[in-house]
Amino acid sequence: MHESLDVLTTLTQDMLDAHDCQTRLQLVTDFALRLAPAANHASVRLSRGDCLQVGARSGVGIDCPARGFKKGEGILGWVAEHGRGVRVADSLRDPRFKPSADRGFAVGSLVSVPIRARGSTLGVLSLSAAECNAFTDEDEALAKLLAQTAAQALVTSELERRAITDAQTQAFNRGYLFPRLNQDMERARTRGAPLSLLLIDIDHFKRINDRYGHPVGDQLLAAFADVVRSSVRSTDVLVRRGGEEFVLIMPGTRECFALAVAERLRARVAAAPLVVQDGFAVDATISIGVASWDGRESAEALDERADRAMYEAKQAGRNRVMRCTGLRHNLQLCGNLG
Repeated sequence: MHESLDVLTTLTQDMLDAHDCQTRLQLVTDFALRLAPAANHASVRLSRGDCLQVGARSGVGIDCPARGFKKGEGILGWVAEHGRGVRVADSLRDPRFKPSADRGFAVGSLVSVPIRARGSTLGVLSLSAAECNAFTDEDEALAKLLAQTAAQALVTSELERRAITDAQTQAFNRGYLFPRLNQDMERARTRGAPLSLLLIDIDHFKRINDRYGHPVGDQLLAAFADVVRSSVRSTDVLVRRGGEEFVLIMPGTRECFALAVAERLRARVAAAPLVVQDGFAVDATISIGVASWDGRESAEALDERADRAMYEAKQAGRNRVMRCTGLRHNLQLCGNLG
């Protein structure tokens, strides 16, 4: 028991030190195997609609493709649907257990418990062993405790996400901009990689608000953010800088590629109205300033150069891309179909 308490103490500290949800969930499954030596596999599966998707796995079989489950399907699906834990002594004798041909390892017995918070089932924590009758009451109690730890990790991560997310557009908020930009700059410095920044402004946004009303304007901002996300890589980071201004951080991107993305995005918005509520669409254009990091300047200086380029794009007539090169703020028009 003392050894288990020591392990739990270490887990608690490691969870506090972890910086992201994936790491926290991985800690839960790793420590599950330490706390329940009879188990040779541990998994956390998260509820996503009607499905259970893998959040973390430890032990045997993690190099095998993870089978998906639907709520109500098999033991895990039953636990997710009913929100109650199950201990199976002999999987072959339990009609709810459905072995998967692609699992890659034998399951003789298992413990599966719901991960619950705020009255909802967020997922399922499972421990399995090749032998039958492998788990005790103590193992089941530990699984429930670890499920609570996983629930806390999920709740904490959701609160952290909300703290840095703009509720209107689901882009990151202004408070996230410079910490993230500094982080990406340090990574670029270490790797000798490029980094570029796009500062994007929706043209004449006040006119849109005045003509259609602020609710439509809010929906247009959300629709525009969706367009940007669907037009760039998953590694690019969209930040709502404020009002109708957005910043796109593009790690590992040279200026020529950033300009190509900016022009493609400008052309896409200009070519088709942004769809808001009930199929209603609003014509809009955007102005974009592009700046690439010189390897020495601060995050604030890089942002200021992109901002100046965007301002000059608007002064030149809007619906265009302008780049700002070097510390002397040389400006060059790069795209204009306005």
